Amino acid sequence: MKVLFAGTPAVAVPSLDRLLEAGFEVVGVLTRPDAPLGRKRVLTPSPVAQRAEELGLEVIKASRITPEVTDEIVATGADVGAIVAFGGLVPQSALDALEHGWINLHFSLLPSWRGAAPVQHALINGDDVLGASTFQLEAGLDTGPVFGTMTETARPDDTSGVVLERLAVSGAVLLAQTLSAIAAGRAEARPQEGTPTLAPKLSLEDGRLDWSQPALSLHRRARGVTPEPGAWTELDGQRFKIGSLALRPDVRDLAPGTLRLVGKSVVVGTGSHGLELLEVQPSGKRMMSARDWARGLAALEKVTFA
Repeated sequence: MKVLFAGTPAVAVPSLDRLLEAGFEVVGVLTRPDAPLGRKRVLTPSPVAQRAEELGLEVIKASRITPEVTDEIVATGADVGAIVAFGGLVPQSALDALEHGWINLHFSLLPSWRGAAPVQHALINGDDVLGASTFQLEAGLDTGPVFGTMTETARPDDTSGVVLERLAVSGAVLLAQTLSAIAAGRAEARPQEGTPTLAPKLSLEDGRLDWSQPALSLHRRARGVTPEPGAWTELDGQRFKIGSLALRPDVRDLAPGTLRLVGKSVVVGTGSHGLELLEVQPSGKRMMSARDWARGLAALEKVTFA
């Protein structure tokens, strides 16, 4: 079975590699156009484009799948499309253009967390079980019938970046297994069951920590928005980034947003109990340990996060 692979970020690369390792003929790769990166805004190919070029695969770069792009896809001779975090919608005309349609690897247990940021929302919500699904792509937002799923238990200090790295690898195996079943004629897709939840793309504001909220909710949010868009608060009218936190249920007499040195630890008050600041990044500076940051202050007790 000839496969057209569609994907853009680094989390899609393991799936491309796995399909090739499994013996599939990848006849082309669809990815988004080069994007400006870094302070100098240098146009840079996507991680998937870079990997495809290393492998000598034909690359189609497009921000939208237009009729012209669909013609390019058809010209590859692909029987099926395998899509992992491409970053754009596939119109019905393109869905109908390939014999077996498009199979999407999505990093959630559908119908939970349909949308662009499933892992992030799962962690913010405090889900105990995470996972990935393969499903038949259709016009609706992640609504198609599911071929298979894999699950794992969330870990206490998981961030969305760490979870996505794990799911990228295990999900790649699931995708290859699904395509193998389709090629063998034994794949069975079942309609999604349960109440859908949505996982829209996160904005910068989603990373803001409201210290009046309970510590556990703040800890979950910080892990869910790490590394992007990042957790932050406001200090002296400027954005102050929070790298990582730890729960401190032993500290319960701090007002929300106020700080105290407890032993050698920097602790901030919340709506329930304390949170220890482990890493912070003041405006205009690098990420550093909270202890190092606190050493440079005249009086930590006078610092209050907004």
